Amino acid sequence: MTDQATRSEEEIPGKPTAASRTTLSHIMTGNDTNLLGTVHGGVIMKLVDDAAGAVAGRHSGGPAVTASMDEMVFLEPVRVGDLVHVRAQVNWTGRSSMEVGVRVLAERWNESTPAQQVGSAYLVFAAVDADGKPRRVPPVVPETERDKRRYQEAQIRRTHRLARRRAIKELREKRAADGIDD
Repeated sequence: MTDQATRSEEEIPGKPTAASRTTLSHIMTGNDTNLLGTVHGGVIMKLVDDAAGAVAGRHSGGPAVTASMDEMVFLEPVRVGDLVHVRAQVNWTGRSSMEVGVRVLAERWNESTPAQQVGSAYLVFAAVDADGKPRRVPPVVPETERDKRRYQEAQIRRTHRLARRRAIKELREKRAADGIDD
């Protein structure tokens, strides 16, 4: 790599958290239900992935693909007629990856009661170029104390993801060396 290419990679200006933050809202209908009559978790997960993907694309300035979804938590059931709001923001960035935090809220479409948190998730996206190869992303610049806390927590989650991946790889290599064929 040339010195010029290295310098241009290092000089990607950061973007504030608010620059790509977004909310996706959707009214849940009978088509979204599971066998129990509540909204299917997979429907919520798709909305989470859609909102997170929009945020990752906005932050990175181009295509970004889902690499992983961590800690998808369902706190309360979502019902037909609920207006679901999926709020997403970039919490942390690496060289070509981004952690996006998502909060899922629901409120009755015809009531004026406050929305209640019904779920949350963390997703990792990789920014890719036209050939599907990783590309650099701008650093995220946390603006508020909450954004700074989320950034620090994201670093902890990344450390745990990498340690888990390393431990699994080592276990598989050991099993292969011991002649155990899975």
